[in-house]
Amino acid sequence: MMEMVNVIIDGQRLEVPKTATVLEAVNKAGIKIPTLCYHPELRPEGACRVCVVEVEGARSLVASCVYPVNEGMVVKTNTAAVREARRMVVELLLANHPKDCFTCARNLNCELQTIAADLGLRDIRFEGARKSIPIDNNNPSLVREQEKCILCGRCIRACSERQGVHVYSFVHRGFNTNVAPAFEVGLDKAPCTYCGQCAAVCPTAAIVEKDDTKGVWAAISDPNKHVVVQTAPAVRVALGEALGMGPGSIVTGKMVAALRDLGFDKVFDTDFTADLTILEEGHEFINRLNNRGKLPMITSCSPGWVNFIEIMYPDLLEHLSTAKSPQQMFGALAKTYYAEKCGIKPENIVSVAVMPCTAKKAEAAREEMDSTGTGQDVDFVITTRELARMIKEAGIDFNRIQAEEYDAPLGISTGAGVIFGATGGVMEAALRTVAEVVTGKELECIDFHAVRGMNGVKEAEVPVGDLTVKVAVAHTLANARILMDKIRSGQADYHFIEVMACPGGCIGGGGQPYSTCGDIRQKRINSIYECDQCSSLRKSHQNPAINELYDTWLGKPNGEKAHHLLHTHYHPQKRG
Repeated sequence: MMEMVNVIIDGQRLEVPKTATVLEAVNKAGIKIPTLCYHPELRPEGACRVCVVEVEGARSLVASCVYPVNEGMVVKTNTAAVREARRMVVELLLANHPKDCFTCARNLNCELQTIAADLGLRDIRFEGARKSIPIDNNNPSLVREQEKCILCGRCIRACSERQGVHVYSFVHRGFNTNVAPAFEVGLDKAPCTYCGQCAAVCPTAAIVEKDDTKGVWAAISDPNKHVVVQTAPAVRVALGEALGMGPGSIVTGKMVAALRDLGFDKVFDTDFTADLTILEEGHEFINRLNNRGKLPMITSCSPGWVNFIEIMYPDLLEHLSTAKSPQQMFGALAKTYYAEKCGIKPENIVSVAVMPCTAKKAEAAREEMDSTGTGQDVDFVITTRELARMIKEAGIDFNRIQAEEYDAPLGISTGAGVIFGATGGVMEAALRTVAEVVTGKELECIDFHAVRGMNGVKEAEVPVGDLTVKVAVAHTLANARILMDKIRSGQADYHFIEVMACPGGCIGGGGQPYSTCGDIRQKRINSIYECDQCSSLRKSHQNPAINELYDTWLGKPNGEKAHHLLHTHYHPQKRG
């Protein structure tokens, strides 16, 4: 049983765990105090001092995020000294901060801005010197504007603790302290996977996704271009948050309608090519099982994960599935199958993807992702946050807009396609198809609960005919490293592994609406499975549009044409 202690917070008597911090006790009391360096899913640092409180008997104000509770502790969170100390800290931060809030990417969604407003700051008493640091934007995914950095260290901890990549650290001392990769190189030269978890936890606009909305607007406005858009599974359960709706709101139909109102010629669903991925990846797995291919086979849907293995574990690249991600399969089909079907030249098609992921921007820019010789298969990738900004810019009332359906045929999908958005979803979708293809029998139960959930690494044994298939699922790159080290040392006896770079899978991607609460990710996951349960078809091989694609154009799964268009090869990256 957990040992408890009694504390008094602003006159409230509470019983809290002995291991709690003052901040956790204050939260339990229902009292809100400001934080900047603190993040509930990262190691507490106590660096910014915005969360200071008075503790009876302490010699000075204490940082509540790191100060432990003890029996009989008396805490005051709202004294004149506490309020003045918090104002002083925030004023000092603002004295060195750019005064460009109106044009900043985080305007009205900035933690520093919110705290300054909550503290009632109207005047800055100090005039601070300003740093001059070049903007780092020589990569396809992320922009680092370090003049807006408040040295909270959250990006450092997210990259090291959550992802195990260790790109960032503090460099220099005193006023010149900065956050940067080793030798202060740009992210394009650092061992960065572009997962965007640094941007997801940054409280200001020091790290943001690269904004591609101007290019998309220009394409939509060009009468000579046919602009198609695909939407990833995880976007439909997160976009609503950025537009004033509750976490986990399912806004699929509203999103489709909004995209049409923005001016896209066709609105398609990445779930279609998620189903296609299962057919290709599933048959590839069966082929490896039957012909002593390289096992375990590992999924290749997550570009942050693909970058990670190319940089950190190039000796294990043979384990990766050669199947392209659903985004890139869609891009290839848009400029071949769809172009041919509609009689449109590939060079006149602009293919846009709405993704929860910043690494998808880098994936689209890979040299090998050009199926027609006319340029990128996916011309623009925008994040969930970027789409929300476009909807606001267009003046679309998202709450009142009426739901609409995706366009056929690339908008037809199954529940198996939608669960790609949650950790374990790719594995579950694959098992639904592989089991039935191998045995020729319909599964009695298609819900594989063993691969669901938020555990960092999940393992399961699944009977497939006469074989017991051993599978593993990992989300976050730190957990992926655990599995890769087991494979490298010869300790892994898995047949199939799913890896997603971000916490919770794509629902926790680096381009999703900002949140510091793990409960929100769980609500998104719950909604993903609700979408699956409500689908009339829940197995990828039952998608009639996919079957027609094979029957009339592609041939068979993993056949020559399918392999040419839908598969690729990955290669070591030498960065850092």
